[in-house]
Amino acid sequence: MPNSVNTPASHREEPRAAAKGPVDKALEVLDALVQPDAPHRLADLAARTGLPKPTVHRLLQTFADAGYAVPGPGGNYQAGPRLLGLAATTMASSRELRLARPVLDDLRQRTGHLAHFSVRDGAVAVHVTHSEPSSAYHMAPAAGGEVPLYCSAVGWAMLSALPSPMAAELLGSAPLPARTPRTVTDPAAVLAALPTVREQGYAVDDEYAEQDVRAIAAPVLGPGGQVAGAVGIVGLTFTLDEASVAMLGPMVRAAAGTVSAALRGGAGTLGIVRGQE
Repeated sequence: MPNSVNTPASHREEPRAAAKGPVDKALEVLDALVQPDAPHRLADLAARTGLPKPTVHRLLQTFADAGYAVPGPGGNYQAGPRLLGLAATTMASSRELRLARPVLDDLRQRTGHLAHFSVRDGAVAVHVTHSEPSSAYHMAPAAGGEVPLYCSAVGWAMLSALPSPMAAELLGSAPLPARTPRTVTDPAAVLAALPTVREQGYAVDDEYAEQDVRAIAAPVLGPGGQVAGAVGIVGLTFTLDEASVAMLGPMVRAAAGTVSAALRGGAGTLGIVRGQE
């Protein structure tokens, strides 16, 4: 993935300390444009970026002229063909995705649950790709969808693989917003749980981000032990019940280990996912 992802410098939920330049503004509008639930209204894009409507409108017109945005009725906009083409090219050329996809397919077949791969951008986890089982319950997250690290299994998995001071910096010291009644909102409590995650090799999201949804995830490590992302499975609580976590957790850990080994050029890349490494 691009170097801007999985680095500690960015924190998408905090305003930039310096004044925004033209490039910053353009990038923020593009980022808002590709968020789920497109097309987006001009007012929504302005609210998301914090930029004045005239500025956003001017940038959107420039993007539309260049094929990066497509205007629609009612002042709505969505990603244009050139932007979609760039995204497709990036996805196709990503080594992480080429290595992760077969592993996700195998993990989905073995567990019966949606398997997905996410990366870190500052203090959020960004969904990149997934393998979805046939089910009456559609749970596939949208590509590019985000969830805070502190309330997701992939987030806890990646936090556990980061140096403790970096994890503490990303979590901050203020109470964290609750997504559900079960969200862990105390940064100190999240930090205190990370050694257990590190020891067992996988994290469990027990309805922290969304009610009635449980997830298991394990970190993917690239060359030098750098966090490259996380592999996880997601299911409704009555299908991914607490009793199955102990059985499926090691399988998720093994899947993440397979992708990690492939990224480091190790033997047995893209092998069968087993319960124990």
